[in-house]
Amino acid sequence: SVPPCALMYVSILEEIVIILGLSMVVLLLGSRARIPPIVGFLITGVVAGPHGLGLVEASAHVEVLAEIGVVLLMFTIGLEFSFKSLARIKKTVLLGGTTQVLVTLGLGMLVAVLMGWKAQSSAFVGALVALSSTAIVLKLLQDRAQVETPHGQASLGILIFQDISILPMMLAIPLLAGTKESSDPPAWMIGKFLALIIGLIVSAKWLLPKIFEQIVRTRNSQLFLVSVIAICFAVATGASMAGLSLSLGAFLAGLVLSESDYSHQALGNILPFRDVFTSLFFVSIGMLMDVHYLAAHPILVASIGLGVILGKTLVAGGATLLLGLPMRTAVFVGLGLAQVGEFSFVLAKSGLDRKLIDQNGYQLFLEVSILTMVT
Repeated sequence: SVPPCALMYVSILEEIVIILGLSMVVLLLGSRARIPPIVGFLITGVVAGPHGLGLVEASAHVEVLAEIGVVLLMFTIGLEFSFKSLARIKKTVLLGGTTQVLVTLGLGMLVAVLMGWKAQSSAFVGALVALSSTAIVLKLLQDRAQVETPHGQASLGILIFQDISILPMMLAIPLLAGTKESSDPPAWMIGKFLALIIGLIVSAKWLLPKIFEQIVRTRNSQLFLVSVIAICFAVATGASMAGLSLSLGAFLAGLVLSESDYSHQALGNILPFRDVFTSLFFVSIGMLMDVHYLAAHPILVASIGLGVILGKTLVAGGATLLLGLPMRTAVFVGLGLAQVGEFSFVLAKSGLDRKLIDQNGYQLFLEVSILTMVT
């Protein structure tokens, strides 16, 4: 008899083969129609997913690989950045990020209240809408070599604050739902976060340079690659244990390595892996879309999606103007951050489990979010 683990591996491989094969066809057709690759991968997910042709029924395996893609994407962004660069945009992170998150959250809450939602659920909806897609925005900026441009820096700063704000949002969900959790108290989680930051600073200054000096002396490229990936996922896991997102942890890991003399070599080794796994992330998002629900409620989904895009564009653009940046930069940042973020899916699932939203509201959120991503 075939061991169960072997059957699982075969199932995963079958799903990957189907996704990659279908992606090739969609991207080939999309390139002739000048459709961006990210949209092509989202379409692939819709077609292959359980609500489309049903070619991939169990998307849990794909979601794990997709998470790896986001981690590697944020890691490469951190490698191209540095602590000095982060210090340079601290005003953007603190002022721009705070303004964007709080105003968007408040606006989303107000609209939800006017639609008849309870106060707790409305606050939760506001939090869902406040986050933007780090993966989509930074992938587009990276592909166009625009991370170092004014709008790229402003977008990155606001996205960093959004990732940090995930921690208090996760802590607030049980409070909004009126349930008691057995998880760590807030003070302990904040302590773990500070310990992680201190550990990263110490590692960047004293530990990692010595480790990589010994690794490079071996002239073993496989050892170097394994070490880089190990550091990336170790820091990402540590951030997750501290209550932060894996993507923020990966970005911090990239920041640590960016201070070393081997950051460019590490970046060159990681890029091929990043592109493959990031593609699976966008496919996994497309799998969530229920085309039957969209066909049954096209006006509702389209109107709310348009409202989210317009509202977030105005708020993010306004936050950029508040930083003293020109109107042209504000327009780019506003349009760039107009979609709902991937971590909002995690928050939404948590809210669904705690009855902050019902199944119908959850599906409406998924449809609107993916629509904003495609747009």
